[in-house]
Amino acid sequence: MPLQVCETFYSLLGESTWAGLAAFFIRLTGCNLRCRYCDTTYSYEGGKEMAAAELLQAAASHPARRVLVTGGEPLLQAGTLPLLAGLTDAGLTVLLETNGSLPIREVDARVHRILDVKCPGSGMASHIHWENLEQLHARDEVKFVITDQSDFAWALEVIKGRRLAGRVPLLISPVFGAVPPQEAATWILESGLPLRLNLQLHKYIWGPEVRGV
Repeated sequence: MPLQVCETFYSLLGESTWAGLAAFFIRLTGCNLRCRYCDTTYSYEGGKEMAAAELLQAAASHPARRVLVTGGEPLLQAGTLPLLAGLTDAGLTVLLETNGSLPIREVDARVHRILDVKCPGSGMASHIHWENLEQLHARDEVKFVITDQSDFAWALEVIKGRRLAGRVPLLISPVFGAVPPQEAATWILESGLPLRLNLQLHKYIWGPEVRGV
């Protein structure tokens, strides 16, 4: 089943607990959300059609043997689930970034799912598929992108109310240029919770406007 692909490239992972490690990126086209701070609006449409076998061959050609499937929102495309299964069958370590608005239940259990929980500052908090938080495995991660301290306070309420602490890594990701890392670090320290500061490493290395790195 072919997929609509925005871009593919080989680079360092910029976010998650895997940040700093090399990976092959598969960015799929299309997204059902419109976050106010989105930095990949170019992925909303366009791209080219590619077969899963072609993507698998490209991912397996790199020495890292690690691949990130992202978007846009990858789970919008029917071909994404078979692609994820095929990549894992090939012995690759597979990461999936998803915006949290669509069910993750059917994603191959071997995939490391990085689940975004949209804070109010995104303008998309009403689209959260809350049942996803009950489907988390130990290999998964939950990310909260924060635009200000009120988003951080909201994230803490979700973490406590849903009893997420200790279940999976919890990532606090300040919007680049909106929340100084020093402030986010202070909030994390004051919270007393096992939270991880999740800076967008790629933007600090190559700059916020560079694509394909």
